[in-house]
Amino acid sequence: MAGGSRAGDPIAELADRLRRLPGVGPRSAQRIAYHLARAPAAEVRALGEAIARLPEALGTCRVCGNLSGGDLCAICSDERRDATLLCVVEHADNLAAIERSGVYRGRYHVLGGAIAPLQSIGPEQLRIDSLIRRIREGGVEEVILATNPTVEGEATALYLARALAPLGVRVTRLATGVPVGSELEYVDKSTLAKALEGRRRLAPGE
Repeated sequence: MAGGSRAGDPIAELADRLRRLPGVGPRSAQRIAYHLARAPAAEVRALGEAIARLPEALGTCRVCGNLSGGDLCAICSDERRDATLLCVVEHADNLAAIERSGVYRGRYHVLGGAIAPLQSIGPEQLRIDSLIRRIREGGVEEVILATNPTVEGEATALYLARALAPLGVRVTRLATGVPVGSELEYVDKSTLAKALEGRRRLAPGE
């Protein structure tokens, strides 16, 4: 009975859908739903069409793994970016967080996650082979490991430090200041900027 009532209430149904998005609680979902209810119909339709197009329009960059609407993302196709710097992140939203800091002008490599044995995610499930291949192709002088400061992120950083050691590149890690256990997309841009500027060299044995 309750399910039928909700199905007949478009505001409640929309709020329920919105609650499933990260960072959106029940009150925020309801506010957004009522905002859309008051918005011009054309604006709501445009939003719905943009969401509907996303699965078909969005892919991954063939070079770095970032989300992209084409073969190459905007960063990989930008020749002004410093190709000697390569920042390694877990997900595309981590990349976006670093871009918001405004201090990094190098390139990126998106792993697609972090090593998490309890979730059956090992190195072979991540884009580590393509990272090593990019470095072997030459031109990269420093690899910045910007995995999240979580248990899984730290384990991934240490694994990468060991894997990259024979390649002769400088391997660094974000400086302290990013709260342990946090994820980069939730860190304010000034803290993230300082962590980038104060990055430290990471030896394979650390």
